[in-house]
Amino acid sequence: MRGEVRLRGKRMQMRTLMRRGWVWDLAADLIGGICYAVGIYIFAKHAGFAPGGVSGLALLLDHLFGLPVGLGTLLLNLPLFALSYRFVGRQFLTKTLRSTMICVLFLDVVFPCFPAYTGDPFLAALFSGVFLGTGLALFYMRGSSSGGMDLLTMSVKALRPHLSIGMVMLSMDIVVILLGWSVFGSVDAVLYGLTATAVNAVVLDKIMYGAGACKLVIIITDAGREIAGQIAARCARGSTMIRATGTYTGMERHVLLCACGKAEAYKVRAAAHEIDADAFVMVTETSEVFGEGFADPRGNIPMP
Repeated sequence: MRGEVRLRGKRMQMRTLMRRGWVWDLAADLIGGICYAVGIYIFAKHAGFAPGGVSGLALLLDHLFGLPVGLGTLLLNLPLFALSYRFVGRQFLTKTLRSTMICVLFLDVVFPCFPAYTGDPFLAALFSGVFLGTGLALFYMRGSSSGGMDLLTMSVKALRPHLSIGMVMLSMDIVVILLGWSVFGSVDAVLYGLTATAVNAVVLDKIMYGAGACKLVIIITDAGREIAGQIAARCARGSTMIRATGTYTGMERHVLLCACGKAEAYKVRAAAHEIDADAFVMVTETSEVFGEGFADPRGNIPMP
């Protein structure tokens, strides 16, 4: 009887988590779709350049033939969906299709009702990159994407594992950006496209990895326990102590590892040198830290 109750409770908990996950997925799709559409329609479309990717190709088709950007994005994505199905999996493809349809809705239905930016093209390129990077980061963090070159890159990577994903994506983006030179009739189109793509990459990286970035302080000392106690008293942070042997001196020493916020790194270093003035201290950057006091180790479920 107890086993049945426990099993029923676990099932209810799983359903609750799945419902919460679906709500967060939809929220990320909506906000990401808005950012994506702002980057493409509001800033890039009327500035005379094409960022990389399928969205850039759709902008070129819009300029040449008047094909709506959202519809062009969808038509270009359809063969990529078919091509990548067996490489990326059904779940990822389903989420990506939903994200793509939301982007198409905002691109062709919602944002044409709003005025587009027609000012300085360089500013348009900067803000286009910011909004595109933000939208893509929201998609990626929920296990989805905007389709396009992401699907093609994953397929190429599956067929040619030795190739660098970054280089494959960069190569395809550059081809699209260079096409803008002949379509828009100006070399400025290439420069603006490169600017938007570079800003996109920086913003994407900062949102996905910078938000969870922390400092890792590595301390090599003879007074490990004393320093660990001082760190706990000053910063309310625990540390991990490892016994190690110096290869040069042959002496046994303590190695302390302490993950902390950027503002706390100085306090940890000061605590170490207060106890042991000769302590060897290294402060490094970590892209992400998971666990108690940091990011949720489950990744796809936001911490309360």
